[in-house]
Amino acid sequence: MARKTIEQRLAEIEAQRASLKARLSTQERTNDTRRKVLLGALVLQRLEASSDPEFTRRLGDWLRRELPAFLTREKDKELFADLLAAPKRDEPSDS
Repeated sequence: MARKTIEQRLAEIEAQRASLKARLSTQERTNDTRRKVLLGALVLQRLEASSDPEFTRRLGDWLRRELPAFLTREKDKELFADLLAAPKRDEPSDS
């Protein structure tokens, strides 16, 4: 069996390095996406089932202020139409 030249070995190492860098980049993107999904889930959960109505109101107000400038695509704005709509005020009860 012939020995590989130094150039061949360097080329193999460089190919392995490029492969590892691509895997690392993919993993970083996956982690970033997961963080965003989990953070979004937390925000939505707090809006829907918060035991602190004042916090929920302030969070909703903040989202209505910030989201329109953050969302640039019309399809994205449609996804958040329910959050961007004016809050429903509780009607007085008859009791």
